[in-house]
Amino acid sequence: MAKRGLVSALIWPALFTAAGLALLIALGVWQLHRLAWKEALIAEVSARVGAPPIALPPPAEWPQLKPADYEYRHVRVAGNYDFAHQVLVFRPLASPRGRYGGPGYLVMTPLRLADGSIVIVNRGFIPDDKKAAFLSGAENGPAAAEVTGLMRSPEQRTLFTPADDPAAGQWFTRDPAAIASAMKLERVAPFTIDADAGPDPAALPEGGETILSFPNNHLSYAVTWFGMAFALAGVFAAFAWRKRREIGAGAPA
Repeated sequence: MAKRGLVSALIWPALFTAAGLALLIALGVWQLHRLAWKEALIAEVSARVGAPPIALPPPAEWPQLKPADYEYRHVRVAGNYDFAHQVLVFRPLASPRGRYGGPGYLVMTPLRLADGSIVIVNRGFIPDDKKAAFLSGAENGPAAAEVTGLMRSPEQRTLFTPADDPAAGQWFTRDPAAIASAMKLERVAPFTIDADAGPDPAALPEGGETILSFPNNHLSYAVTWFGMAFALAGVFAAFAWRKRREIGAGAPA
C-alpha cells in the first residue's frame, strides 16, 4: 500500500518534472548549436575581413548574390562618385573607432562604374558638429576613386527605427534600394560597400567604421539552461525523498 501511495503522490510531479527537464535540456542543446554557428560565423568574417581585396562581382551576378555569400567580403572597385545624390544616414552613437563622441552620420555616396552601374559606398562617419562644413562640399574630395572595403547587405529596420524622410534629407538605415528609389538611380547594386580607413586619420569621412564585434554568450546561456535542469532534477529528488519518508512513516507497522 505504501508503494502504491508513493507512486500516486509522485506521478504528476514526475510528469511535470520530465516535461520541464526535456524543455530545459532542449534549450541548452539549442544554445550549443548556436555557439557552434556563431563561432563559425566569427571565423568566416575574420577570414573575409583579413583577406586581400578582390575584384567586385560584376553587375551581371548581382541579382543572384545572397548576403551569406558576400557579407564582409573585402573587395576593390573603381569609379566616379556622384556627390549630387549622396545621403547622410543618422547614427545616434559615437563612431565605432571611437575618434568622435556623440551622434553623427554615415556618408552614403553612389559610385558610378565604367558600365554605368552604381554601387553605394559608405565612405565613413562624420560627427554632427561637422555636418554643415562637410555639406559645403569642401571635404567631398575628387570624383574619381578606387575604393577598397567590405561588402554589406542592406541594414534591416527594427520596430524602433524611424521612417526615412528623403524630402527632408533624413535617413536612418543603410538601404541601397530605398536610396536608389528616392534619388531616381538605376542599376544600383543590392548591397553597399563600407570603405576602408584612409591613410589620413584626420580626414573626413572617417572610413573603416564597420562594426566587427559579435556578442557570443551562447555557452553561458547553455550552462544556465543545463544548470536549471540539474536544479529541477534535484528539487524533484528531494521532493520524492520527503514524500517517501512521509508515506513510509504513516504506513501501518
